[in-house]
Amino acid sequence: MKANIKYIGCDDAELRLFESQYVTPDGMCYNSYLIIDEKVAVMDSVDPRKTDEWLKNLEASLEGRKPDYLIVHHMEPDHSGSISAFRKAYPDATIVASNKALTYMTQFDESLDMTNTKAVSEGDVISLGKRSLIFISAPMIHWPEVIMTYCPEERVLFSADGFGKFGVIDADADDWACEARRYYFNICGKYGQPVNNVLKKAATLKIETICPLHGPVLEGAMLNEAIRLYTIWSSYGIETEGVLVAHASIHGNTAKAAERLGEILKAKGAGRVVVADLCREDMAEVIEDAFRMNRMVVCASSYDGDVFPPMHQFLWKLQRKAYQKRTMGIVENGTWAPVAAKAMRALISPMKDVKIVEPIVSLRSAMKTTDIPALEALADAMLS
Repeated sequence: MKANIKYIGCDDAELRLFESQYVTPDGMCYNSYLIIDEKVAVMDSVDPRKTDEWLKNLEASLEGRKPDYLIVHHMEPDHSGSISAFRKAYPDATIVASNKALTYMTQFDESLDMTNTKAVSEGDVISLGKRSLIFISAPMIHWPEVIMTYCPEERVLFSADGFGKFGVIDADADDWACEARRYYFNICGKYGQPVNNVLKKAATLKIETICPLHGPVLEGAMLNEAIRLYTIWSSYGIETEGVLVAHASIHGNTAKAAERLGEILKAKGAGRVVVADLCREDMAEVIEDAFRMNRMVVCASSYDGDVFPPMHQFLWKLQRKAYQKRTMGIVENGTWAPVAAKAMRALISPMKDVKIVEPIVSLRSAMKTTDIPALEALADAMLS
């Protein structure tokens, strides 16, 4: 960090489920920063699980000073959950946020003292003395109230949830992209255009450091790589040429067909091929791969006159996250009335610029030798 900017965030190493849905084997971090100048600014608070630790970090870093401002970039409770405790500890500090964020504060805590607050919007500036804070409107990354802050004197961008990742702050320090990718597509993936809009704003700034609300501070080569990947991700571009084969199999027969298809694709030179079990693997990981690669085959059993629920959930989530600009193939299975393909088509059809290739492979109960030519033909169509 810079000489006058201190990290005061907290690791939550015991957290195993972020937002009650995303597996976090390496925990999570809630980042907060302190800028010390003629005036003192605190950049965000932390999840209520870590309020006491955060306040201790803050007090120790202040070294007898008092904060003049608390800048609130984002109102999700993992970042705003300690605002009330901050207000009680430092009642004279001004809480700075967007108009929407100030409204949300009382929605989360009706007892919060709102007498000393300041609303900011695009281009507003607060002087701390030698340093200034310029506010950037960043709606729908991934909530409507979000702002970012740029400090031109230090060339630092405080990026809210942008450029965040799962894990404690030093988890997988040499592989930022892995958990940043899973984080982006599952949390921010729907909002590619708003992310792209902010990237355009950032391109006009001289940035040496990005301070996100989750994950490590980004500088140097890691910063450049993060911006490169965000440019691809936010435009729904292709990061890796390859094929994802995602399957949802009740008794294992559809899974066997998916594995065989994966082998056929590799033999035909498909490059990277990932075969994923939607019933057993972390679905957030599979969604990450779906966005990462340019082709996907979905293989599923028929179930209750529809498609097996894990596949329904997977395709529904992709639809919600604005999956687009991809090529897809379909393999269905059924004993007396295969209907999975029809159900999957219905879930895929609202997706933008998604092409479904022929043939649709329809299995009866289990893959047989006579089904191999259809799988070969599907592989050829996927690679053409």
